[in-house]
Amino acid sequence: MMENWIEQISLAGSKVDLIPLEKKHKEALLLAASDGELWNLWYTSVPSEKNIDEYLATAFLQKQNGASHPFVVIDKSNGKIIGTTRYCNIDAQNKRLEIGYTWYAASYQKRGVNTECKFLLLKRAFENLGAVAVEFRTHWHNHSSRNAILRLGAKCDGVLRNHRMDKDGCFRDTVVFSIIESEWKTVRKSLEFMMQKKYPNRD
Repeated sequence: MMENWIEQISLAGSKVDLIPLEKKHKEALLLAASDGELWNLWYTSVPSEKNIDEYLATAFLQKQNGASHPFVVIDKSNGKIIGTTRYCNIDAQNKRLEIGYTWYAASYQKRGVNTECKFLLLKRAFENLGAVAVEFRTHWHNHSSRNAILRLGAKCDGVLRNHRMDKDGCFRDTVVFSIIESEWKTVRKSLEFMMQKKYPNRD
């Protein structure tokens, strides 16, 4: 069953911990998003005071339906919530899922946080869940996200033209990337190398 493929889990790294998103994390998430006022990036879906309740309700509903498993990202050095990410578009029957809805407070970007988060999520997906493919999707205009996904070792599968319409009536072209099971060993080696570098990761 889809809802049983990904159980309630937490993931621990050296820089960050990923724990299941809960209602009590609302204010901490808003504080993290205010670091850089991330909601002003028109091509992302970072919550603000105006839509945080809807954002959380949707995340919890998708989790209940077995389609998503959202996490908050915690800085291990101080216990602060610095962002969020999730497994989403979960397809248990075909052993596929997506990693998405990822964002971090501006002061934590380009500090290796994204590399470690993605490593933890990918390792769990391929080595524990037996996933055959992990997808990443992003807005065509989100060049920073596209570059970060490529640095992970993912390959571009293509572009979904006019994939979705936003609240302003603008259509989004969605760029789709993936890492498949046979690539994981090499991708893992690359990510471990990046995390061990003495200079900061540019992610």
